[in-house]
Parts: sequence; structure tokens; C-alpha cells
Amino acid sequence: MISSKKQWIGYGLLILMLVKAWVIPLVCLDYEVRKEYIAKSLCVNRDKPKLKCNGKCYLAKKLAEASEQQERQAEHDYIASLIYQVMSSSNSYLFDSNLLTPFPSVNTVNYCYQSLFKSRLLIGSIFRPPLA
Repeated sequence: MISSKKQWIGYGLLILMLVKAWVIPLVCLDYEVRKEYIAKSLCVNRDKPKLKCNGKCYLAKKLAEASEQQERQAEHDYIASLIYQVMSSSNSYLFDSNLLTPFPSVNTVNYCYQSLFKSRLLIGSIFRPPLA
């Protein structure tokens, strides 16, 4: 029973990924299927039969919207991954001054850098009694 639910969830996610990958071909398929309806009612140039648009303006508009939506989604995913990398609490960088200088010195200093956002992730810093 549980494995069949997982399979259906997996199939659903697979279908969603395929729809996302096939947005532009699906728009073209929709245009081909509804070509007559689009040419008669949705075409911007339906009043100008000399242009012989036949709904291609509608197709171009829908393709531009789909590609713009994909670009916005890609930009959103990229920004989300950058924020996740910065906000990750496991990042602690150690800088060694020996690597920066060509000559090793006797007094070496190790610098430890911790992200400024790490303190914001701690829940204990949010819930505290009010200051008087």
C-alpha cells in the first residue's frame, strides 16, 4: 500500500517535470490543434485577411510568454540556490596567513570567518524576554 502511494507520487512528480520541460512544444501543439479557432477569434490581425496571419501572432505571443516564464523560473532558482549557500549554517571558513605570504613568518595568525547570517538562524536569539 505504501509503495504504491510512493509510486503514484513519483509518477505525478515525473509528469510535472515533463510538463515543465515540454512547455514550448505543448504551446505549439495547442496552436496546431486549435488553429482555426485561434485564427477566427484570438488572432490580433483577424480583421486584416491580406496579412494571412492565421493566428501566428497569437502563437508568437504565447511562445514569448512561455520563454519569459522559464527565464524567470531559472533566475528564481539561481537566486534561491545562492541564498541557500549564504544562509547555510555549516559554512565556516578558515583562512591561513601562511598561504598568502611567500615567506613563512614566525608569528602566524589564523583567521576564522563565520557568516553574518548564521546568528539569524538560531531560534534562541529570536525567543528571549523583553529588555527593560
